[in-house]
Amino acid sequence: MKCPSCGFSDSRVLDSRPTEEGNSIRRRRECAECGKRFTTYEVIETTPITVIKKDGSREYFDRNKLEAGIMHACQKRPVDVGALVSTIEKELQNALITEVATEKIGEMVMAHLRKLDAVSYVRFASVYREFKDADTFLEEINKVIRGDKKEKKGKC
Repeated sequence: MKCPSCGFSDSRVLDSRPTEEGNSIRRRRECAECGKRFTTYEVIETTPITVIKKDGSREYFDRNKLEAGIMHACQKRPVDVGALVSTIEKELQNALITEVATEKIGEMVMAHLRKLDAVSYVRFASVYREFKDADTFLEEINKVIRGDKKEKKGKC
């Protein structure tokens, strides 16, 4: 690491701490030549993920877009949207893929929401699956209700 003051390439680490977000390490360093102290951040290099949209176009994965979509479905509901977005983002990174279809991301969101909050799940599914009428909407709600009853019977 080069010193920002004198350009000398040797420094020693005085202190290392994870950042509040936990996705990088903050290091306090001291230049071996001039003694100037400076801070560096070490982050994990991730492979950018390309999202393939329904129309076939491609764009880089945008955490903010995912968060905005989930936030609408979870409005006034007891769901930690930030944690859910982080979970999905980690799953995509851990899958070691470079391209993913929007359909796959939508299915991941619905799978997690179904476990977390039935109302948020139905809200998200109604937009994602583009329900055409009230019958389709009611059908999805009944699936959720039947799924909840099965889970409760299995716990007894």
